[in-house]
Amino acid sequence: MAKKWIQGAIKHPGGLHKALGVPEGQTIPASKVSAAVKKGGHLGRMAQLAQTLGKMSHGKHSVMGKK
Repeated sequence: MAKKWIQGAIKHPGGLHKALGVPEGQTIPASKVSAAVKKGGHLGRMAQLAQTLGKMSHGKHSVMGKK
């Protein structure tokens, strides 16, 4: 498995925001992401990646890893 697969997966940062009509800098509601996953196609794949990345730990500054 490639070490930096996320950088290769994100070709157009902000593409999901634009496709869903959410201004950049604002959080995309989980309901919109879930609905986009169900639509499938390219939009569905972007939304699925967003869900996957949202579940990941973000290093020592992670909310889940903070004590």
